[in-house]
Amino acid sequence: MTVKVISFFQEGCMGCEEQAPVLQEIEKDLGIEIAVIDAVKNPQYIKEYKLRVTPTTLVIEGDEVRERMEGFVHREDLEAAIRRHLPG
Repeated sequence: MTVKVISFFQEGCMGCEEQAPVLQEIEKDLGIEIAVIDAVKNPQYIKEYKLRVTPTTLVIEGDEVRERMEGFVHREDLEAAIRRHLPG
């Protein structure tokens, strides 16, 4: 199954600004792409994924959310959550 990682943010969110470089480091280290989506400009995702706060980062396998991290997530925790679902 395909694993997707999506991080939702909104402009002016301090936690989102702190999360951005962490996401970039993980993308580089794991060789994956993390979709970064503005939740305010894409409100359909708020309902679809029941978003309550930003940042919210989801690890999705197939059509199922396997990991949900709300608020700022430290690099080690986020990387471990993603690795749990990567093949091999």
